[in-house]
Amino acid sequence: MSSTSARKAISAVAGVSALALFLTACGSSSTTTTSTSSTSAAAPADSSEAMTSEEMTGESSMETPSGDSGWCDAVKAAYGDITGTKVSVYTTITAPADAPYLEAYKLFTECTGATAEYEGSKEFEAQIKVRVSSGNPPDMAIFPQPGLLGQIVEETGTVVPLPEEVLANAKKYFPEDWMNYGTINDIPFGIPNNADFKSLVWYSPKTFAAKGYTVPTNWTELTDLANKIADAGEKPWCIGIGSGEATGWQITDWLEEYVLRVGGPDVYDKWVSHEVKFSDPVIADALKQVGDLIKNPKYVNAGFGDVASIASTQFNDPAAKILSGDCTLAREAANFDENFNKTAAKLGPDGDVDAFYFPPINDKFGSTVLGGGTFYAAFTDRPEVKAFEYFLTTPEYANARAKGGSWISANLGLDPVNVPSVIQQTALKTLQKSDTVFRFDASDLMPAAVGSDAEWKQFTSWITGQDDATTLANIDAAWPA
Repeated sequence: MSSTSARKAISAVAGVSALALFLTACGSSSTTTTSTSSTSAAAPADSSEAMTSEEMTGESSMETPSGDSGWCDAVKAAYGDITGTKVSVYTTITAPADAPYLEAYKLFTECTGATAEYEGSKEFEAQIKVRVSSGNPPDMAIFPQPGLLGQIVEETGTVVPLPEEVLANAKKYFPEDWMNYGTINDIPFGIPNNADFKSLVWYSPKTFAAKGYTVPTNWTELTDLANKIADAGEKPWCIGIGSGEATGWQITDWLEEYVLRVGGPDVYDKWVSHEVKFSDPVIADALKQVGDLIKNPKYVNAGFGDVASIASTQFNDPAAKILSGDCTLAREAANFDENFNKTAAKLGPDGDVDAFYFPPINDKFGSTVLGGGTFYAAFTDRPEVKAFEYFLTTPEYANARAKGGSWISANLGLDPVNVPSVIQQTALKTLQKSDTVFRFDASDLMPAAVGSDAEWKQFTSWITGQDDATTLANIDAAWPA
């Protein structure tokens, strides 16, 4: 999703803000086009709105992020005068989640005089294929999962590899693993955008204080806490997997957390490539352990009902139950904070809601972290497009976008001070630690036919009664030959 979380978080409500973020809906009303242009632009026929950066906010009030203006000088030297040109950006991220992107893109316009025209569609995953095959691709797209990017690269050959100078700057600021996720057949195509930190458990500090609970720091303490709550006659965990066409993605995250923790990163990597199949004993054991928790009526579904209610509960509904105290624990990504930003809830250990690290099951694998993210990729190599790509690799872009909220990046130049959410700050600091064992959301790396189709459908069937063996065999059968 993922997230996209987001990809996953890009399917049911709107964008990698997913959690306004997951894709569904259809029709012309599902597409929004906006622009960072300093002159008025007409809205395309299928767009719901179009406005310029001046019309949106007037004079830009954003302060230049920490760093120097060297990127701007480099862009001007490399690509010359591109004033008045336009770069189209196609994405799953729709209004209002697009506003922070438009604000960040203003830095590019202020430097170059070129504009970025933004088009968000909840039907991105289907429409990007249609647009490419019909010879009408955007200049750039934000891919909600590397697997889909790889599919488009291999099936169409229309994606343009990163220019040498863009790649060099990207390598300067992004860890090697992140650059590898956007590399297909040893050719780098993708620029990392957001980083979705998924290994968190959300809770209410007020509920914990009232009931005398202590925040768990390891797996034994987390298990003991869940049992303590259950023994008191309450269900500790709440979960929802409803997400329109993406219903089921939440369980892919649960399985990935367990595979990484019980099988380790090496097995996880082989599983992503299908060298280790879903029916492999290690993966089957991980799914069994997930089922022992989320299919156990003793532990779920707090605030909603029994195990069957998981399928009908929307993925972001647990937020309200955490706040109300009806649910004690919810395993959600860092961008789950979006659900609380819309309320008066205070985030943090002294606030209404907070989150702690979902601890390792097996300490021998270290501090494992499951994550996700989205990637920019280009379909043309015009100078203004290459200039925009370069801009996207810079700390200036990362810091500007982060200020808009609900977003962090693996860009090493991103300063935590520019991240509004205390939860996201914690996630960012963990991401930037040298000893963190990070692995990208497996379903986002797998072929789309598996990661964003078979898994979603089969795990939805699984949570409503289908057995483990059938579920895993059906997903294996969906893997492209």
